[in-house]
Amino acid sequence: MNKFVKLYISWFKIGLFTFGGGYAMIPMIQKEVVDKHHWVTAEDILNYYAISQCTPGAIAVNLSTFIGGKIDGFLGALISTLGVITPSIFIISIIATFLSNFSSLEVVKHALAGIQIAVCVLMFGAVKNLFKTSIIDIPSLLICLVAFKYYRYSKSTYLSSGILASIFHKHSYRPIGNIGRSIWLCILYIQK
Repeated sequence: MNKFVKLYISWFKIGLFTFGGGYAMIPMIQKEVVDKHHWVTAEDILNYYAISQCTPGAIAVNLSTFIGGKIDGFLGALISTLGVITPSIFIISIIATFLSNFSSLEVVKHALAGIQIAVCVLMFGAVKNLFKTSIIDIPSLLICLVAFKYYRYSKSTYLSSGILASIFHKHSYRPIGNIGRSIWLCILYIQK
């Protein structure tokens, strides 16, 4: 199968089965992009996710664009982006057409409640995996703890955690990953 077809199908599946936004999609991206196709590493996923959080737009679209670009430049980014947005376009069109007719049905209410539970489980797994890979040493633990504490007194957690990451990881060979991980954990704390 053509590499671009695989890329489109992979991101189409991620877009189709990802309910709950960015956190919920991490396990699926990990399985599809890292474990199955070996296009990028798990650390690349975290770095791109951190950058996607800071970039305007939907996280899923940004993440697919960054990863697709790494795989095969502009064309890979374009195909990945189209793959991840296609299911949403179809689903939203169908929902817009029929939801008003079915939203009062008990079965629809129960189905949406079940989806919410599944999203919580996926998000918990993503946070657990993220925590395991983010707290890699004492400085990253300190960044996390100080940022948690600092958030109680200031709303500028992104900036403060970025500054802390720069100070603690001044000589690191992966500055974006370290800053991203610190910001990532702060974002998880903020959105609780």
